[in-house]
Amino acid sequence: MQGLILAAGASRRLYPLTEKTPKCLLDIGGLPILSHQLNALKKYNINEVIIVLGYYKEMIIDYINKNHSEMKFTFITNNHYLDTNTSYSAYLCKDFLSSSDTLLMNGDVLYPPTLLKQIIDSNYETVLAVDIKRCGDEEVKVIIDDKKRIISIGKELDIENSLGEFIGVAKLSTPFCNSFASSLSKLIDDGGQSAYFESAIEPMLNKHDVFFEDISYLPCIEIDFKEDLQKANELVKNKLYNI
Repeated sequence: MQGLILAAGASRRLYPLTEKTPKCLLDIGGLPILSHQLNALKKYNINEVIIVLGYYKEMIIDYINKNHSEMKFTFITNNHYLDTNTSYSAYLCKDFLSSSDTLLMNGDVLYPPTLLKQIIDSNYETVLAVDIKRCGDEEVKVIIDDKKRIISIGKELDIENSLGEFIGVAKLSTPFCNSFASSLSKLIDDGGQSAYFESAIEPMLNKHDVFFEDISYLPCIEIDFKEDLQKANELVKNKLYNI
């Protein structure tokens, strides 16, 4: 199993905090977000990691080389990070997706290692980490059927019918990854460079079984705004973050 972290964006919603620092290197409880993720991956023996970079690419590579040299990294550059979104970053990894089951995550999600254990150990081959709650317009939402399969995903879903928020961490089986690569290619060919990668998952849901793991009991957060950063610094005090 390999890790895949999407961390190319400029995070302009967090300016001025991210004017000179990429979001994944913002400090949360004494460690950058990226180190929290890499330490969790290492804890469960996921030592091969693909990272898509763009904004302050060299700063991130330098940090990794100094602090996580025991792991094996493949760096992929999204040169169009200012004009594209996670769909394009994931698309750039399409040739690597067919090689292994993959733990895919956005580079701005803070979560305790327990979350990774839960989705790695899940009985489902392809599973998304979902925070079951009432969502707003900003969150990526999911809708499920009576068999707990995800049947729709996206920001534009009806709030009343949504189970909760997909927080941006998923375990994807190798067969799913193969189809995901094709779906990403079609999305980009159709002009979807500014879409989220979930837009490539949506059309696959009628052909692939995709389930969810309820992680609403865990102290997790996707960091988009300053108030998220403040909340993250409180959440990281939870003992579950003590590796």
